[in-house]
Amino acid sequence: MEVHGGDIYRNQVRYDFSVNLNPLKPRGVEEALHRAVGLCGQYPDIKAEKLKQAVSGMLSVPKDWLLFGNGASELLMAAAHGIGAKQAVIPVPSFYGYEYAAKAAGAQPVYYRLRQECGFSVGQDFKGMLTEGVGMVFLANPNNPTGVLLEPGTAKGLFARCRELGIFVVLDECFIEFCAGAHSFLPAAAEFENLIIIRAFTKIFSIPGVRLGYMVCKDEKIRGKIAAQLPEWNISCFAQEAGCACAGQADFLRETPGFIEKERRFLEEGLRRKGFLAVPSSANFILFYSDAPLYGRLLEKGILIRDCANFRGLGEGFYRIAVKSRKENEILLENL
Repeated sequence: MEVHGGDIYRNQVRYDFSVNLNPLKPRGVEEALHRAVGLCGQYPDIKAEKLKQAVSGMLSVPKDWLLFGNGASELLMAAAHGIGAKQAVIPVPSFYGYEYAAKAAGAQPVYYRLRQECGFSVGQDFKGMLTEGVGMVFLANPNNPTGVLLEPGTAKGLFARCRELGIFVVLDECFIEFCAGAHSFLPAAAEFENLIIIRAFTKIFSIPGVRLGYMVCKDEKIRGKIAAQLPEWNISCFAQEAGCACAGQADFLRETPGFIEKERRFLEEGLRRKGFLAVPSSANFILFYSDAPLYGRLLEKGILIRDCANFRGLGEGFYRIAVKSRKENEILLENL
C-alpha cells in the first residue's frame, strides 16, 4: 500500500482527493516558471538570496533564520541527520515522513498515541515521553491526517520542557496557512532556539512538482548542522523564481482560509448526513471513518482518496479527503 497520496500515474484518476493542495491558484507563478526556462543555461543562486529576501518579507522573520529545501521532505531528512538524536518522539497517527526521516538518521522512533476519544489532541501527558535518550520531537500544527491544531499553551509548555532537556522540536506547519484563525508558532521561533519550524510552498500554493520548502530556526549552530546535510544547488532556478512569485501574494494568503473553511464545512456536513464519522478538522482535509471499502469503489469511478489504513495509530476504515472546489466536492459526495 502507498504511504503517500497522489498516485495518478498508476491509476485512472479524474478527481484526486488524495493530496491536500489548494484548489485556488496563485497568480503569476506559471509566468515565473516560464521565465525560469531562460535561466536554465546557468547554475541557480547557491545562496538563493532573492528568494530568501522575499520569504523573509512574507514571514517577517530575519532572513538569516531561513534555510530552503527541495520540498519539506528534504528538510525533515536534513534536520533528523543534523540533530543526530538517538531517539525521536513521534505522535501517531501522523505524517509518515517523520518516521522515515528518523529511521534514516539512525534515531529510534518512540510513539505517542493520539487518542480518538481525546480528539486526537496532544495532551499534557506528552511530557512523560520526554525521557533520557530522547533528542528530537516531531510535532505538526495542524496534524496530518487528523487536521487537529496544537493547543498553544500546551505546545509552548512542551517547547520549554524540551529546551530544559536539550531536545530539539521539529514542528511541521505545512498546512497552517489553510487554517482560519489558527495560531502559528512562527513568533515562538524567536523565544525557543530549540524550535525548528518547517513549511512548504507545495500545498498552499499548489506547486508540488516544483519542490520548495523552508525552515525557520533562530539557532545558528543547529542551522549550520542541518545545512551541512543538504546538497549544493538543491533549489533549482524554477523553484527560486516560483517562490519569489508566491511570496508576494498576501491577498491570496488572506483569501484561502475563508474559502477552505466554507468548503470544509460543506464536506463535513455532507459526510455526516450520509452517516460517516468525520473528525473535526481545521485544515484543508478531513479524516473520516466508513465500514464500506470506499477506496476501491471510488477509484472505479475515477475518484482517488487516501486510504489511511496504513497510518500507524489508525487502521481499516479510515480515509482522508482533500477540500476542493464546490463542484468537485459535490461530485465526491454524490459518488459516496
